[in-house]
Amino acid sequence: MLHALVRTPAEPFSCARRLLHSATAPLSKETGLYGFDHLKTAKGFQRMVDDAIERSNELVNYIAGMPSAPEIIRSMDEISDTVCTTIDSAELCRHTHPDREFVEEASRASLRLNEYLHYLNSNPSLYHAIVKAEQNNHMLTEEARRAARHLRIDLEKGGIHLSPEKLDRVNQLNIEILQLCRQFNENIITDPGHVDIFPASHLPKKLHHLAKTIYRPSSFASKRSTGPDSNLKERGFRLVTEPSTLCSILQLASDAEVRKMAYIRGNSVPRANLVVLDKLLAARHEFAEIMGYRSYAEFALKDNMASSPEVVLSFLHEMSNMVRPKAEEEFKKILDFKMGESGQLVEDLEPWDEPYFTRMMKSAAQNLDYSKLRTIKSCSGGVPEGHVTQIENDHDNILYNFSGGCVIFFSLPQCIEGLKVLAESLFGVKCHDIPLGHGESWHPDVLKLSLHHPDEGDLGYLYLDLKSRKGKHPICAHFAIKGGRRISKTDYQLPIVALVCNFSGSNFASVHLHHSDVETLFHEFGHALHSLLSRTDYQHFSGTRVVLDFAETPSNLFEYYAWDYRVLRKFAKHNSTGDPIPEKLVKSLIGAKNMFAATELQRQVFYALIDQALHTMQPLSVKDTVSIVADLKREHTSWKYVEGTHWHTRFSHLVTYGAGYYSYLYAKCFAATIWQKTLQQDPLSPAAGSALRSKFLQHGGAKDPTIILNDLVGNCVVRKQNGGIIPDITNLGEEMQLFNSS
Repeated sequence: MLHALVRTPAEPFSCARRLLHSATAPLSKETGLYGFDHLKTAKGFQRMVDDAIERSNELVNYIAGMPSAPEIIRSMDEISDTVCTTIDSAELCRHTHPDREFVEEASRASLRLNEYLHYLNSNPSLYHAIVKAEQNNHMLTEEARRAARHLRIDLEKGGIHLSPEKLDRVNQLNIEILQLCRQFNENIITDPGHVDIFPASHLPKKLHHLAKTIYRPSSFASKRSTGPDSNLKERGFRLVTEPSTLCSILQLASDAEVRKMAYIRGNSVPRANLVVLDKLLAARHEFAEIMGYRSYAEFALKDNMASSPEVVLSFLHEMSNMVRPKAEEEFKKILDFKMGESGQLVEDLEPWDEPYFTRMMKSAAQNLDYSKLRTIKSCSGGVPEGHVTQIENDHDNILYNFSGGCVIFFSLPQCIEGLKVLAESLFGVKCHDIPLGHGESWHPDVLKLSLHHPDEGDLGYLYLDLKSRKGKHPICAHFAIKGGRRISKTDYQLPIVALVCNFSGSNFASVHLHHSDVETLFHEFGHALHSLLSRTDYQHFSGTRVVLDFAETPSNLFEYYAWDYRVLRKFAKHNSTGDPIPEKLVKSLIGAKNMFAATELQRQVFYALIDQALHTMQPLSVKDTVSIVADLKREHTSWKYVEGTHWHTRFSHLVTYGAGYYSYLYAKCFAATIWQKTLQQDPLSPAAGSALRSKFLQHGGAKDPTIILNDLVGNCVVRKQNGGIIPDITNLGEEMQLFNSS
């Protein structure tokens, strides 16, 4: 948890003035990782930290001399820019670099600078200077006044106003929280769990490639036998229950007992995270109490659009009530289908039934031939990346990827062309492939694009690291390596971002995406465009550096493009014939998506309610977190809670979005309104794209999000409630046909 000068550790980005980046360096010049000269070797991260601290200390001393208000803001922003460069570059390296030495050095660099941040965030000279700048706001531009206010609030959220003893404890808690968050995520990766299936005949052949053959003593062999049958062994399969494999089992295994075993084992790991989560929630609660708040949720939400847990809960209960009738209808349809398949009276559905039967129902209703599919790769559910980051692996009742045989229309190179089509059609910018400098890349699969406008020149740079590989974290995320900021009246620091995904294939050209992968790619591209097209004076507001419950809006908006035939036909081509994707297939995909959309929305509301509950109540025990999840599932869904499971120990958003998971639902509502009001009629309209850029994307966090939304679509998009702002849910409800027409 970083406060003040660095607002979100998952948004890598900026560049100290001493660091030469390859975007401006001659291509023939040997450079280092991400174009930073220091990073020619892994040890260079320590040199980057040294230089960042040295430059920041120079700026702290300058600010302590109380220069003019504009100089205070500019210098504070340069500190943020300098420190963020190293931390966020290190985070990108930790998640993607194949060289273990680079990963370890990046981890050390990140931790070291996080400790330095506590010095900055508790420095009284900086606080007094920013208070002075805010008082002399007549000397500041509107964006600078906003920056002064945000910097003061962020320093106060870091505990600058506390007694020395309390401030020391806050700093200790911040380090503890950071380490617990890392441990939680590491446990998810290192302990995915497994399930053993005996006999081998119980596992469908189409899942064999995911399994490892194992043996156990045959039940037919007597322990005391010394005859020829004494060495008989029974053949079976072991499957690692990481999310994508678990998803495939739950969809494709016709044996209910196999699905049950996989579900329970997959949702009962990592057990160590029960204790880690308990410690994390306790640390966050203690931190919030020291800061003068009743709960961590109250602390975290104070400066968001929602402003309080009460407003968030009001919104979530409104969403829950809106979606419940249709979700219950969908539940009954699945139950009826299960009875029809079994030929006997079935009283209830089990959680491991949902992926299996809904897949069958979609296939039949939409006439999509699963016999032509390659094995389903992933399931989409809660988002981690995570962010950022969006990470689509954390969930209870795992969903399915209903992409059909359309993998043949979505080769990765074609999908990248689709991103280029979007950028040029909407914003008039071309995405040019540019060569990477020697030492700049971290893997041969990495591509680099420049966004170029015919009148404005280069707008920014985008790295694409989209293919899975051994040792790479299984995330889909956007990293802002460098935030945009104004350096002088004539010079602007161009943003540089990385878009990271994990699409499988033996080589880059052979990667073919399922349609849900395409949606994920477009989601992350929405984040990237927010960073690349923003033109803020201060990197503190660059791109996605906005309040949390506004940050996911562009990414959710760009998901719509993955479902629009008018867009898909421009790049989705058959890999053999070159024919565009048939409109009929796209309609079938949309039909399949809509069949159980209410169930999925209800699930997301349930996740958000868990996040709020865990961060609102008093310090909990392991037993308490499990019972809270169980109670909320019974109250807000039609599905059973399975005793002994604790799927929330794989829900990484609890650590990355603590008390903020509701933001995805805010974004979903905002995006539905923006799409319907400005883009649906002509999704590639240059006029609509110009409005989207000038009224929304270019402002980053430099403008109040409510003003941005009202400027773009009018006052139909938000409502005031109990001192906070909530989205209008009407357009989303109508889109999903959640309202009774009568």
